[in-house]
Amino acid sequence: MWQETNHGLYRQFNFGNFKEAFAFMTRVAELANEHHHHPRWENEWSVVQIWLLTHEGDLKITEKDYRLAEAIDKLVESGPAPELPEIKTVQEDEVKVYADGGSRGNPGPSASGFVILDMDDKVLVEKGVYLGITTNNTAEYTALKLALEECQRIGAREIYVHMDSMLVINQMKGIFKVKNRDLWLIHDAIKELAKSFKHIDYVHVPRELNKLADIQVNKAMDDELGITHPTRVQLDD
Repeated sequence: MWQETNHGLYRQFNFGNFKEAFAFMTRVAELANEHHHHPRWENEWSVVQIWLLTHEGDLKITEKDYRLAEAIDKLVESGPAPELPEIKTVQEDEVKVYADGGSRGNPGPSASGFVILDMDDKVLVEKGVYLGITTNNTAEYTALKLALEECQRIGAREIYVHMDSMLVINQMKGIFKVKNRDLWLIHDAIKELAKSFKHIDYVHVPRELNKLADIQVNKAMDDELGITHPTRVQLDD
């Protein structure tokens, strides 16, 4: 049942697996567009939590929230969604992640990149994201966070992370303390995200063995700055 909380009208939905949860969220997204009212939600594996709150004027629960809640309830009562063949999921529970980040100036224009592979080294996902002006360490941490979020999305359970940042790897292992206050929030967010996986192994690798992720970083940077490939500008590490 929905509950009135300080953060909005709240309900938790439990499903059999991640695919069912994702299908539910897809249907709720369509409902939200129809109602011109969008929820705050969180998904961890097979659990979806939803908060409904009206942001027009004072932040409070309104009739708008109750109408969307009722529509969501009817969606649940109608039964599971039909099979969604377009949803891409990995067959293997285990994946390899190569993640990297860099800044041209440190701080300066920055980007994060990652590549996810199966255990036979087949590329499942590769992505680079331009971040704007930030530091190299923030870009490295952001790359790890984005990669783990993607692992969660595709349903991976055991993750083998490879990065050439000794700082990030050793801080995630708990060997180094996080002394930079600017990194506390993202470090804590990643630690919380990591709880949704069965196992994560953090491995430091030399820069030359992290080229797949480095390519994504440079491509995202060059595309944003309008630099024609194959010209590359070396990032600070």
